[in-house]
Formats: sequence, C-alpha cells, structure tokens
Amino acid sequence: MEGMTTTPLGAGLGAMIRTWRNRLPPSAAGLPVVRKRRAAGLRREELADLAGVSVDYVVRLEQGRATTPSASVVASLARALQLSTAERDHLYRLARIVPPADGTISDHLPPGMQRVLVRLGDVAVAVFAADWQLVWWNHRWAALLGDPSAAPPRMRNFARDRFPVDADHISLARWPVTDADPDTTDAALVSDLRRATGRFPRDSRLAALVRDLNAGNARFAELWAAGEVAANREVHKTVDHPSVGPVTVDCDVLTDGDTELKIVIMTAAPGSEDETKLQLTTVVGPPAGTRN
Repeated sequence: MEGMTTTPLGAGLGAMIRTWRNRLPPSAAGLPVVRKRRAAGLRREELADLAGVSVDYVVRLEQGRATTPSASVVASLARALQLSTAERDHLYRLARIVPPADGTISDHLPPGMQRVLVRLGDVAVAVFAADWQLVWWNHRWAALLGDPSAAPPRMRNFARDRFPVDADHISLARWPVTDADPDTTDAALVSDLRRATGRFPRDSRLAALVRDLNAGNARFAELWAAGEVAANREVHKTVDHPSVGPVTVDCDVLTDGDTELKIVIMTAAPGSEDETKLQLTTVVGPPAGTRN
C-alpha cells in the first residue's frame, strides 16, 4: 500500500541475532572472561563456535545476506544465544520457519538450565532431547568420552548408538565404554523411548527413530515388543580412556518435567583413583594420533 514500507527479507532476522548476541555475556556461556573487550556480549566468532556454524555464516545472517537458515541452524542459534521459548519461536518466524509445536520434541535449552549447566563445568555433563538426541555437551564430557562432533548430527543419538542398524555406524564415544549391567541399560532406554511416544505422539523424528530401530535391530525389536514403560535410571560405566586408562563413573540422569530434556552427569566417587583419572582426562587429552 502507498505510504507503507516493507522490511527486506532477513533484515529483521539479522538485527535480532545481533541484539541477542550483544546482550549475552561470555561468562553466561561458560567462556573465559577477558578484561579488554570492546563489547560486553559475545563476539561473532564465539557465537559461531557455540552454534557450530562458520563465522562467515553468522556475518551473512547479521548483514541480511543469508536469509534462509535451516531449522537445525535456527535451533543451534537459539541454544547458543540462550533464548527463552518465546524468543526462540520469534527467531523461527523471522527465518520463515514454523516454530516447534506442542506434542513434538524440543531441542531447546531454557536459559535457566543453561546457567546451571555452565556452573557444572567441573563434571562431565551432556543434554539429550526426549528421543535421546544429543543437543549439548561440555568440554569435560568431550575429554572423557571424545568429541561427539565427529559423528554426523543424525547419528548423535544414544538410542541409535546403543542399537546400531548400520555395521559402519559412528559411535558417540570415541573409545570403548562398558556398562556394569548392559541388559538393564538397554531395557531402560527402550522403555524410556516408549514413554516418550506417549508424551510426544506427533513427533516425526521420534516416530522415524522407533521405526528404524524396530526394523534394523533385533535386540531393540525384542525389548520394544515387551511393552515396558519406565524412565531411565542410574547406571555405572567404565570408560577405557586412551590416556589415563579405565575410568569407572556413576551416570545419573536428571529429567526436566516440561520438555523431557535429559541432563546426563558422569561423576566418580570422591577421593577415589577414578576421580583423579576423571580430572586428568581434561588435562592430558587423547594421545597423539587418536581420532577425537
């Protein structure tokens, strides 16, 4: 209409990303605090690293030269920027993508949860969605188990890792991990997925996961047919770390009631040799030549 102006596609998107980046202090994202900084917020390269995208792509988004980010990129940006649910939905709409609907699984980490996770920097911790898709991990987790970013995004799923369909699948852990009671772990995981299908009946990703594992993994199909419904519980694992040797840890799962996000924390008994080894994994890293 005459007298009205239109906003170029992507201009609002770039402006909001820049606004949210500038308001988030590095300390809130678990980054080192450097005294000499021009701005109090995140740098573009810091946002790019947190979101798993290139710095050039962040620049193009903010300048309005990139206007159609994928849903996975939008989700990663929302997590990195620690957006509220309303802000996340606004980011989706600015990117011309329908926000996740009720009844579907959320990969979004609420800001309060992210602040708690940052404060857990001295333990190995990761966050999984309701379908056990890995959505976040800290440097301690990567030091203990290996960097999960080596696996393609679709394969960063604990259920796909536990019940492989393809012979050449890439494991989430870069070195061997054994369970004290593998049968209990398997049964708990499958029953937790069954519970998720009732909680998120319209989620296509969860439906595809269950369909793939039922068709491609006999062990999963057997446990699924048993019909057990339960939540995941504490387990004990031993990580055969290539630098410090075997590390036995307690694996606890805390579940958010609204989103069904699962915070998985790995700790060792206080004062034990395993606790010392767990701390050393961050210091020594994997040996030279080890894929990580």
